[in-house]
Amino acid sequence: MRRVTRLVSTVAVTAALALTASACGESSTETADGESPGVGIAFDVGGRDDQSFNEAAARGADQAEEELGVSANFQTARNDETDADREQRLTELAQEGYNPVIGVGFLYGNAIARVAEQFPDTTFGVVDAVAEGDNVYSMVFAEHEASYLAGVAAALKTETGKVGFIGGVNIPLIQKFQAGFEQGVNDTDPDVVVDVQYLYADDDRGFTDVAKAKEQADGMLGRDIDVIYSAAGLAGNGSIEEVAGVEGAWAIGVDSDQYLQDGLAEYKDSILTSAVKGVNVAVFDLIQSVHDGEPLNGVGEYTLADEGVWLATSGGFIDDIMDEIDTAREGIVSGEIVVNDTP
Repeated sequence: MRRVTRLVSTVAVTAALALTASACGESSTETADGESPGVGIAFDVGGRDDQSFNEAAARGADQAEEELGVSANFQTARNDETDADREQRLTELAQEGYNPVIGVGFLYGNAIARVAEQFPDTTFGVVDAVAEGDNVYSMVFAEHEASYLAGVAAALKTETGKVGFIGGVNIPLIQKFQAGFEQGVNDTDPDVVVDVQYLYADDDRGFTDVAKAKEQADGMLGRDIDVIYSAAGLAGNGSIEEVAGVEGAWAIGVDSDQYLQDGLAEYKDSILTSAVKGVNVAVFDLIQSVHDGEPLNGVGEYTLADEGVWLATSGGFIDDIMDEIDTAREGIVSGEIVVNDTP
């Protein structure tokens, strides 16, 4: 089972939140006919068709529609948005009666906390951030653990002894991917060199700038790096495309099993594996909990031990090294291997 912490509200807190909602003129979470219109999902930059992070969240909503009959309203952030922009998007979804309302991406953390306080009868969720609120479910992941396994695969598959990591933005969340990957490589073969590059120091264009990711990957390939792991959302697709143009080079995908993504189908034979985050699992968990009348709250941590993150095997390209990968996985789950979450 996944580790989920539920926060239990006291009567006093509930009453205080209700008073706050009344003062703010809170709208009902139901439509005129007494039913919620469904789930409201606010994507990070790149939208649902990024073939990666947002797409994983969308799959969770798609599953809810198929299995529970819950429809979804998808909204997408623009580059260079402010917290006020994100707050307005979430507020509009709550006012229209969507329940739950989910912000996909760490940038929604502050906005979720503020809007949730105004709508205590609506359940809110945020992916990749921890937000305060008795009606908030924060979904976080052990990205570094899946990235460790990606590092093991890279170290075993490189022919040149050089592998690369491309991060979208140099922030703590993406540094978790870097840290796990570097440790996995070094623990497997300390002679393998890891080249680390970031597209941007502090600019969310790092998750959408496909051209810059292609440029970074091209530079790495020119330095005889033959395995490149990109943690950059939509931008990372540019890296995969560049790698696919070089015979013998491998790309490692992220967040979704990118071998299976329709938008990347022409490059799939160059996608060695993907470090997958169960964003779809977490999103579906929350939607189902609201549908069942027992909404989740607190922090839900999705780890390697409970299959909240994993290494994809699609394509069969790592079948020959699965013994080593399974050994590493078992070491992490047992606690024998402690994976760093900072470089």
